[in-house]
Amino acid sequence: MVRVEVREVKHLPGYVLYRILSGLFGLLPEPLMRRTGEGLGWLASFVAGDRRRMSVRHMRRVSGPDVDAGRLARQAFASYGRYWAETFWVRPRRIPSIADHTSVEGADIILSYRDRGVIFALPHLGNWEVAGIEAARLGLDLVAAAELLPNPRISQWFISRRAMFGIDIVLVRSGASSELLSHLNQGKAVALPSDRDIGGRGVGVKFFGEKTTLPAGPFVLARRTGAPVLPVGTYFNPGRGHRFVIRPPLQAAGSVEDMAQELASHFEDLIRAAPTQWHLLQPLWPSDREGDA
Repeated sequence: MVRVEVREVKHLPGYVLYRILSGLFGLLPEPLMRRTGEGLGWLASFVAGDRRRMSVRHMRRVSGPDVDAGRLARQAFASYGRYWAETFWVRPRRIPSIADHTSVEGADIILSYRDRGVIFALPHLGNWEVAGIEAARLGLDLVAAAELLPNPRISQWFISRRAMFGIDIVLVRSGASSELLSHLNQGKAVALPSDRDIGGRGVGVKFFGEKTTLPAGPFVLARRTGAPVLPVGTYFNPGRGHRFVIRPPLQAAGSVEDMAQELASHFEDLIRAAPTQWHLLQPLWPSDREGDA
């Protein structure tokens, strides 16, 4: 009992900080919220250490050796700051306004699969959680997989935040695959961030010129249910609002490895369209972990 209480006390400060930030950002009008988030993200890049260095590597990999990767990395941190600001700022009463400033390229592709299960595979671009609002407007029930964070209070806070966007969450733990299969078999849409293989046991691909792995989840679920896998890019508008790009489904006739490589190629195109909106600050390729240039 004492051990449980100590753990609860340990988790409390982080949760309180999230609640305070949510309260403060919730007071701001949308333009000020957005600019404040971008400004704080840009400032954070000066003290981010390894994460900033990793972003510099990723920007150079995506945009080529001749770019000012340091400048692009700071812009990526500003974009990530906007993501967090919107997460803290969202309230149920603001959902209609968010929806009014959101556009979808390829909505007809979604509509053709609306009456059956569908898998959305996304890189960590823009504010991918706004997809829940647009999915609801298109008549989809959206479910997403999410990591189980070390702080259970913050995990629950994120679940409540994503519920505002119209997203039901399945935490990645024992039994998660069965839950996702059940949702797909009920005709729901499942969104899977698929550009980072956390466990390192995914499917091998060549991604931006180097071999790495992508999570196997989208391809395994597709094979077991027959659900199509649609690559999706989510972008911030230059000012207010968001834009989504829906690609046609992956070719299901090939092997899992073929599907994974096809998805990697889509992700390359989607990320190159707005590299500074790609919020991947962790090692992704073997050379990232080895420290090679």
